[in-house]
Amino acid sequence: MSVSLKVHKPYVLYEEGDHKFVWLGLDESEHEKGILTNQYLIVDGDEGALLDAGGYFVFERVYENVEEFIKPENIKYLLFSHQDPDVIGSLNLWLDVAPNAKIYVSELWERFLPHLGFEAVGKIIDIPDQGTSIKFGKSEIKAIPAHFMHSVGNFHYYDPVSKIYFSGDLGAAVFPAGKWYLFVENFDEHVKYMEPFHRRYIVSKKAIDHWLEQIKGLDIKIIAPQHGSIFQGENVKKFIEWLKSLDKVGIDYIW
Repeated sequence: MSVSLKVHKPYVLYEEGDHKFVWLGLDESEHEKGILTNQYLIVDGDEGALLDAGGYFVFERVYENVEEFIKPENIKYLLFSHQDPDVIGSLNLWLDVAPNAKIYVSELWERFLPHLGFEAVGKIIDIPDQGTSIKFGKSEIKAIPAHFMHSVGNFHYYDPVSKIYFSGDLGAAVFPAGKWYLFVENFDEHVKYMEPFHRRYIVSKKAIDHWLEQIKGLDIKIIAPQHGSIFQGENVKKFIEWLKSLDKVGIDYIW
């Protein structure tokens, strides 16, 4: 799918009634070169959930794009896949503008978040290793275990209304200078931008197999990663099959 868009502006991936799933634009600043990140907003009625809000330098762009869909004070959840700075680096800024938001993160990372400089009491909700369902508007968001894909305490988030699966760093692609596209069109060509990352950052083949069991039975129309490009249609199946085919990753790849 070819999309005409303004790269810094949001793009609605799904909309029906008062439920939306939105990609929140892209930064091309010098601070972001080489590690372009995707942030996403789910809206249901007057509630919002922000997925992997991003680092310090993308805050202004993400904030302005969120405001097009919901008042920041109506953000109910800040949902984090893991603890990397490009995921959580803007957290203290978001808590200033979204004071009512609760933070969902792996129970492994709860004690680290206050080091970002905010008052954590009553703000953080631990996600147990087995995952959880989070009530959201008239529906829910499912926190899906994805441990060691690549973080030791790692979760993806699935929206059963839009059938969009936020995969965190899984599906990440690192593009050369001047190359970028929002949606994957040529999967075989796209693999060369994904493979080095996945070989190095997924801990083991066993982690892949366990994740595949976790998503079995989910109706996934779109996979939306935190880095790189979005998979939809047949490319969702191609991506999952490609992951199945990876032999040596992580500890087996290095040693």
